[in-house]
Amino acid sequence: MPRTQKPAPPAAAKAAPNRRTSLPYAARKRPKQARARATVDAILEAAARVLVEEGYEGANTNRVAEVAGVSIGSLYQYFPNKQALVSALVERHVRHIMDLLASGLMNAASMNLPDAIRKLVEVMLNVHRVEPELHRVLAEQLPRVSTPDHHRQTNTTAQAMVKGYLEQRRSELRPGLDLETAAFVLVHSVEAVTHAAVIEQPETDPERLVSEVTDMIVGYLVPHHR
Repeated sequence: MPRTQKPAPPAAAKAAPNRRTSLPYAARKRPKQARARATVDAILEAAARVLVEEGYEGANTNRVAEVAGVSIGSLYQYFPNKQALVSALVERHVRHIMDLLASGLMNAASMNLPDAIRKLVEVMLNVHRVEPELHRVLAEQLPRVSTPDHHRQTNTTAQAMVKGYLEQRRSELRPGLDLETAAFVLVHSVEAVTHAAVIEQPETDPERLVSEVTDMIVGYLVPHHR
């Protein structure tokens, strides 16, 4: 195993989470004052609860307002329709993933590479395991509120963050590895496996899954890894 270096946190990991993506069903306005932010948070929490309990077809803005304890007029100040609510939940979920990925990359900078990869896989699995029922609903409704361009933009941001991290650890990687391609492979493979484990096969043992995915990635990145 090559000697482990302690690289500085990649610039991409610091900058990327601040980048906003644009969904087709946007909120009418963004809350600026603390009270308004609390109202929006209550509305989104209520929307998440209603979606899980009643499904997308059964959910409506009146029911969300009732659960949130706000008037329908207050809800409509921020969200014009049900699609905008789901869109906001998707945006919040993506932002949460990006924040955790950035934090994970920074925390992994001082670890040896196999341990760093394991930690990042754990982070991605855990973020998918938070509110799995809501995650399932959002995944099912994503085509209603998102576009291919938005999905591609999100993946591009994540890939830039991972590529920045790999650049910092170039000396530990196998010779000739194309970092842009590697970042693409890592983002899509980890997302696909963790997503499927939570949505399609929730009984999968998380520790075993993390170990298997870690071995797969380390074997891909590190020369002569056993």
